[in-house]
Amino acid sequence: MLSMQLLLIILVISVAFLAPLQGGIKIIAILFFIGSFVAATHDMAIDGYYMEALDEKGQARFVGYRVMAYRIAMMTGTGIIVTIGATKDWLIGYLSAGILILILFIYHLFFLPKVEKEKDPISNFIKVFLRFKALFPLLSIMAALIILWWTFTLGWFQHFKTRFPILDRISFSGWIGIGLLVGLMLLSIFKEKIKGILLGSKESFYSRAFISYMDRDKIGVVLAFIILMRAGESMLASMASPFMVDLGIKVHYGWISGGVGLPFSIIGAMVGGWMISQYTLKKTLWPFLLAQNMTNIIYMLLALFLNRYIIINTGADTVVPLGSYNLFLVASVHAFDQFAGGLGTSVLVTFLMRTCLSDFKAAHFAIGTGLMNISGVLSGVISGFLAEWLGYWPFFGISFIASIPGMIVVFFLPQFQTNSGEGKPLKTQKN
Repeated sequence: MLSMQLLLIILVISVAFLAPLQGGIKIIAILFFIGSFVAATHDMAIDGYYMEALDEKGQARFVGYRVMAYRIAMMTGTGIIVTIGATKDWLIGYLSAGILILILFIYHLFFLPKVEKEKDPISNFIKVFLRFKALFPLLSIMAALIILWWTFTLGWFQHFKTRFPILDRISFSGWIGIGLLVGLMLLSIFKEKIKGILLGSKESFYSRAFISYMDRDKIGVVLAFIILMRAGESMLASMASPFMVDLGIKVHYGWISGGVGLPFSIIGAMVGGWMISQYTLKKTLWPFLLAQNMTNIIYMLLALFLNRYIIINTGADTVVPLGSYNLFLVASVHAFDQFAGGLGTSVLVTFLMRTCLSDFKAAHFAIGTGLMNISGVLSGVISGFLAEWLGYWPFFGISFIASIPGMIVVFFLPQFQTNSGEGKPLKTQKN
């Protein structure tokens, strides 16, 4: 974690001094490409440290603080830093970001408690990493990603997207998530053969992480839940902003989102984390998911009630005001949406942490979050077409129906069908 923070400081400050230079944009693009891998590794290290530092009850209790910190970080990066860069100078903007990371790095270096036993010194990691045997797979993956990205820019793929416009709504990161799912499915089908190939080397840590993630009882049910648990919420989230715009309250969306939605999402996550630590994940998972998905029904009723404003204001140059009462109603629905979403986030993150085995905590959490985002990719593909074809209130009703399979799968999860202990990680199969 500290090593990645140091690399990020160097990268961000380098970008700061390259920003004013003519032709610096190409070098900046390369640095951002490298920085994306560093930042992803940093995210995994943070997750691993969090799970090592806290027991299961502490992980649940502090999940609200994690959500709050994430929201503050997003506002700082996309709001404050970008505003400084756009209004003052990008040199100052990126320097401010670099100094902020440096301050946090110094704090972490001296004040974060040491909670892990070092299995290998960092110097050994660097030596192994620089070996061709270890470096070749990484370079191969990077080359494959570049080739995949280059393929997407070719004329034939653009023509293909013209014939099938639904493909244009899947982002590059979305294809990566789908690739992860396909890879895990192939791993489950050819598990024994792949195990023999990948586990031959004692240094194949990440191979072992993937194998151990899949080599468990009822892992298909767990994967289905991880993918389905946010299906309805993702459909709603993808169309909430267009819904507000077509209602005619685009000018109000900023304060509704930041002034109402943000605090209620943090409160929801903190309340959810506290309740999980008090009443266990088993007792709170389904009620919190139900609360999260009931938002879709409430949005459906809101869209039905305000349907005449949608008809009048969609695409209009001059919008008809909703009035104070209706505006308050929209803000209240959004507040409940964010509060319930915070409850849902607390149980989902806690559940993902409970699927992680002790030897591969960070790797397993990264796999889980990657799979969780697949529902967002798929909902982003179909939501716009469905809302345009059916209208908002039928779309929100369908989004609730999409959430039902995830709520049903809860009752088949292996952790909740045994008496082996609340919230224990899923056990591996005995060979």
